Amino acid sequence: MHIAAATIPVKKGRLEVVCGSMFSGKTEELLRRVHRCVLAHQRVELFKPDTDYRYKSDAVVSHLGRELACQSVSSSSAITLLASSADVVAIDEAQFFDLELVSVCQNLANSGIRVIIAGLDLDSNAQPFGPMPQLMAVADQVTKVQAICSDCGNLAYVSYRMSKANSLVFLGEKNEYKPLCRRCY
Repeated sequence: MHIAAATIPVKKGRLEVVCGSMFSGKTEELLRRVHRCVLAHQRVELFKPDTDYRYKSDAVVSHLGRELACQSVSSSSAITLLASSADVVAIDEAQFFDLELVSVCQNLANSGIRVIIAGLDLDSNAQPFGPMPQLMAVADQVTKVQAICSDCGNLAYVSYRMSKANSLVFLGEKNEYKPLCRRCY
């Protein structure tokens, strides 16, 4: 006697985190993955926090100038509302979101959506940054990319803030930050 196995739909949801210091290629890797999803005719929604206004408010832009249109949102809960029909949700600068981002991403992945996150793992004081440690802990895959230390050429560990700004969140570029290895930091 043969008993047919029940067909169980396979959910393809997963959570991928790309992390590292500034100038390590996190956004470039996020955009590369998103581009592959677009080539596969998947519905992609790309998000970033509305506090990131360095290049364009309606695009994720890498330091190399590569860009894709996105939605800027003020909170992670907005992502849930705007991503309901997506196959893939991509989020840049995740360290700037609130801690609710962890449950938002887990819920999306559990519902069958591929979630791709990019963000700084450490702040300029070499401390875990925002929701990134929790996201890395629950991720299916973590990719740590590294910049080159601007002082000695070794692999960088942290984004060193050269300016005297005191706030934890301080948007900047090469005039304000540089990647440093442990020894140079």
